[in-house]
Amino acid sequence: MILVKQAGVYVNILNCRLKKYLSEVFKKNNVNLTAEQYLVMDTLWNEGTLTQQAISFIIQKDKNSVTQFIDNLEKKGLVTRSVSKEDRRVNNIVVTEEGMAMKDTTKQLAIETMNKVLEGVPEADVLTFVSVLKKLCTNISDFGKEQEELALV
Repeated sequence: MILVKQAGVYVNILNCRLKKYLSEVFKKNNVNLTAEQYLVMDTLWNEGTLTQQAISFIIQKDKNSVTQFIDNLEKKGLVTRSVSKEDRRVNNIVVTEEGMAMKDTTKQLAIETMNKVLEGVPEADVLTFVSVLKKLCTNISDFGKEQEELALV
């Protein structure tokens, strides 16, 4: 039982520390992004223009948080909102030229930061860690589906 509790506690601690550390590294290197904003930008750099709903789904954050991230990124001139031609209720999020200009250096900085975090951890352990995290995510998704099915009964 204690091991199970420790797993949850350490996943939470890692998440909090990782966001804080990445934000600090960005600040020291004059990258005007928080870790969460980077997650949005990285998603847009990888996927191209997306709706706010799609971003919310991909990064697993609620719509209100994503709206706030996008508001702040828009104030920084890194993204713009564009009303969908198919559905005027939908906003497409587009990376600006300024946002694209910071892509390569910011991604490299994030990679270097993660390499430093993982320093001294054998690659096999990292592969196992990622595999376990994926399994935990699947378990939670499956649990959510079970709860939905029970609610329908």
